[in-house]
Amino acid sequence: METIAPISEEAATNIMVGGILGATLGAVAAITLVLWVLQIIAYWKIFKKAGEPGWKSIIPVYSQYTLYKATWNVPMFWVWFVLTIVTTVFAELVQTPDPNIVLTIIAFVLTIAFMVFTIMSYHKISKSFGHGVGFTLGLIFLWPIFILILGFGSSQYRGADL
Repeated sequence: METIAPISEEAATNIMVGGILGATLGAVAAITLVLWVLQIIAYWKIFKKAGEPGWKSIIPVYSQYTLYKATWNVPMFWVWFVLTIVTTVFAELVQTPDPNIVLTIIAFVLTIAFMVFTIMSYHKISKSFGHGVGFTLGLIFLWPIFILILGFGSSQYRGADL
């Protein structure tokens, strides 16, 4: 009969830490999935309020296009789209082991521009549904909650705020 050797304290600790890490990652993945599904549902409701088909909320870039079309205008979507790509490219370029200072400054300026543009688009969303600066601040700091409020609340679509 074969006996099982006891595991060391270090091995037991590693197993326990691995289990905790796995459980944590599983919980984060579950929460992320729930938030993603809730966001799709909220966008679906928002699009329906704006007279757009709700299924457009399922397609990632197309949902942003639809949101810009309903709350701002289509050319601003393309500005956002290009700004997103260019900002991402420059952010990756400065991740090299020896980044160029000019690239770093450009990446920083693009990131600030992207943040300002995002705040402006949140304000356009807020205004399109009859809300003001307070709701815009809610969208900035508590996006998941305020997008649900916009979708499931009594907010009425008033048209693009040009």
